[in-house]
Amino acid sequence: MKYLAFAAGTILSTAAMAEAPVLTVYTYDSFVADWGPGPKIEAAFEETCDCDLKFVGAGDGAALLARVKLEGARSDADVVLGLDTNLTGAAAASGLFAPHEQSVSPDVPNPFGEAGVWDDPLFLPYDWGYFAFVYDKTKLADVPQSFDALAASDVKIVIQDPRSSTPGLGLLLWVKEQYGDGAAALWEGLADNVVTVTKGWSEAYGLFLEGEADMVLSYTTSPAYHIVAEGDETKTAAAFPSHYMQIEVAGKLASSDQPELADQFLAFMTTDAFQSIIPTTNWMYPAFTPQEALPEAFAQPIGPEQARLIPAGDVAAIRDEALAEWLSALSK
Repeated sequence: MKYLAFAAGTILSTAAMAEAPVLTVYTYDSFVADWGPGPKIEAAFEETCDCDLKFVGAGDGAALLARVKLEGARSDADVVLGLDTNLTGAAAASGLFAPHEQSVSPDVPNPFGEAGVWDDPLFLPYDWGYFAFVYDKTKLADVPQSFDALAASDVKIVIQDPRSSTPGLGLLLWVKEQYGDGAAALWEGLADNVVTVTKGWSEAYGLFLEGEADMVLSYTTSPAYHIVAEGDETKTAAAFPSHYMQIEVAGKLASSDQPELADQFLAFMTTDAFQSIIPTTNWMYPAFTPQEALPEAFAQPIGPEQARLIPAGDVAAIRDEALAEWLSALSK
């Protein structure tokens, strides 16, 4: 009898699990890593949704949009998490995303106006940061403090491909926004500094940690990981006169077969349960300040007045020219 009861219970449990709706979220690889925010967020959301949250790693941030556009309405994804405002214009133009219908006031600096204003009808923010070149203080003494100084130096850097990586695209637009018509000349000066170009952030940062380059394109918050998680204070970010911002977002696919569950996830994304996980797993600033104070290592090194950001609607008109300049300089 005990065996029959156990077997019956197992069958019922299995049936219940099979009936649980599945929410599929495409994101970038580092988000779903064991040390990333994915596992903790999955556990926290499943406590509230009576569902199975399935994260799918799809390369780096810029590769997400390419995959979704390729799959179109046939995509298995319900939500795409990991685009940024440099990609939202192209994502919106694809016609693949549905309105989130939420009103939010994120705690994100706004170089164009009042902080806390968010009017994108398709995408919601979940974190943000500043791009920067990270280096080891014990290995690099003469640190370039600007792009011009970097180009004039023999410092070796590793960067990411703007066609597949959001940091790579951020660097491309950072240079173009700052230098305008002089961006091509700046890239020609930087070409000798570039050791290699990787598809994504994880590969680039790994090469830096292995000593393959003096500096790596990352974030001003990257040293916080080494300080908080490893007790290592040797890594720091070079302070340039200004830094390009990244605001990471998520959106719901119009083809989702779980639209209500997708809406529930996007709403959950703005709550303390989600936001409190971000700082010490994704190593970015949360878009909505959690109740728990951020570690001291997250003290902001620059102010909003030093932030650079191209409006989402203007990126498309700039990106192709900037990419052509980059490709030309690095192919010589």
